[in-house]
Amino acid sequence: MKTFFKVDDLEITDDRFFLIAGPCVIEDEGLTREIASEAKKITSDLGIPFIFKASFDKANRSSIASPRGPGIQKGLPVLEKIKSGLNVPVLSDIHEPWQAEVVAPVLSVIQIPAFLSRQTDLLLAAARTALPLNIKKSQLMSPADMALAIRKVEESGKRRVMLTERGTFFGYNNLVVDFRSIPRMKESGCPVIMDATHAVQRPSGAGEISGGDPQFIPMLAAAGIVAGADGIFLEIHPRPDKALSDGTNSLPLKDLRPLLIRLKKLYDVR
Repeated sequence: MKTFFKVDDLEITDDRFFLIAGPCVIEDEGLTREIASEAKKITSDLGIPFIFKASFDKANRSSIASPRGPGIQKGLPVLEKIKSGLNVPVLSDIHEPWQAEVVAPVLSVIQIPAFLSRQTDLLLAAARTALPLNIKKSQLMSPADMALAIRKVEESGKRRVMLTERGTFFGYNNLVVDFRSIPRMKESGCPVIMDATHAVQRPSGAGEISGGDPQFIPMLAAAGIVAGADGIFLEIHPRPDKALSDGTNSLPLKDLRPLLIRLKKLYDVR
């Protein structure tokens, strides 16, 4: 067994897959805690390491009218309560370099959004916190390009990096996943995650918002495990049709347990 690194007290290893999951954006404290609590219960029952994910701000929405979340000042306390109350690591994304220092006392992992994964100053600021980073591969970047992002992080002297595949632009308003990217990015020595929910997104495909094909989420998650992914990323919501952001590419919370059972079986025989 190889241990990549620890996220708080959670060991990221190569002998079991881990889950990053939560709603796209913090909607309110009660709902966010409900989702985190249920996901924690399911993953604890199944023995799957779990990192809770929710964004305090979605700064890269298609429309100026799209909900962005409560913001950094109101959102961080929600994540802090979930982290301490449920004893789970928490992850959120940043969009500007100054945010790294602000979120570092609360977050367990800083996520770099796909659209920003080439932004040198953002990567350097996040790396300077010494927290683990989840860098999502841009829809415009090849798997090999991610070595350049890792090299930027290494300028800080740190290398606790996860890489996430979330699909590549395939014409307009569509994404496709080249599953060769998973073993190719694993050559970096970093754990690689399959984002099975953003990969079904249709960017700006529903007018002023993004559409999606959520029926393909289980298939893409399973294919990611078979291709060698160390982790799975899922946006989950009890009522995706009511979600403020990315509802069209979220997994219904009720479907989380059966999907994880299936993924465990696949992981055990790969």
